[in-house]
Amino acid sequence: MSWNPDQYDKFKYERTAPVLDVLSMLRIRPNVEVIDLGCGTGEHTKRLADLLPGSNVLGIDNSPEMLAQSMQYERHGLTYGLASIEEIEGDYDVIFSNAALHWCENHEQLFKKLWEHLLPGGQFLVQMPYNNDHYTHQLAYQLATVEFAEYFPQNDNNPTNRLGWMLPPEKYAEILYSLGGVELNVMVKVYPHVLENSDAMVEWTKGTLLVPYLSQLSPEIGTQFLDTYRELLRIRYPECPVFYGFKRVLLSAVKGRKHQKI
Repeated sequence: MSWNPDQYDKFKYERTAPVLDVLSMLRIRPNVEVIDLGCGTGEHTKRLADLLPGSNVLGIDNSPEMLAQSMQYERHGLTYGLASIEEIEGDYDVIFSNAALHWCENHEQLFKKLWEHLLPGGQFLVQMPYNNDHYTHQLAYQLATVEFAEYFPQNDNNPTNRLGWMLPPEKYAEILYSLGGVELNVMVKVYPHVLENSDAMVEWTKGTLLVPYLSQLSPEIGTQFLDTYRELLRIRYPECPVFYGFKRVLLSAVKGRKHQKI
């Protein structure tokens, strides 16, 4: 997939609110080792680094386009690198991720693997979109499985597979507890975004949700897909402005007890 930082940042203000919420749970300590998984354009990695004086903070992302923008924030103790979340290396006092882990599958195994890289007493701090049941998401799934199904073969790269990757919030709490997590904090919050109209919802999803869909289509078919998506959203949400309630799950856990089976 090819990410467009400018498209993603069209709603930079709205996307910042959950970052501030998850960072409010951060245990402030100096001189720690930190990694930001899926750092994107890097500004939130910088925000994290500014909260942890004297620390070594590494932001990783698998998008060269995103990392090209993050490099502007590099300084002593704050670096960025091209890498996938699943290939994490090293041990850390803080493992942080904002709006990235939902792009990875098999969360139960993924969380176990990430936890192995967390030092005793370290903090696991994550925010993920949790809006797969919203019409904006369900509509994309419907188009890819019905009207445009011929362009989305049933294989591992089919973006419709992602719809089932997120787990119920209580399952995340259960996983973190079983790994030895203490001071658990798992919550779902609805962020009340008021957008100009339904077309603005399309601009929102073009920066995230629709990326894997459109990346598999030719420019011509991609335009048809997007036009159909836009028209159906206009029918569903004719009002101006439009309310876009966006759910997110916020997770925090400290590595305490040894691994337990439950």
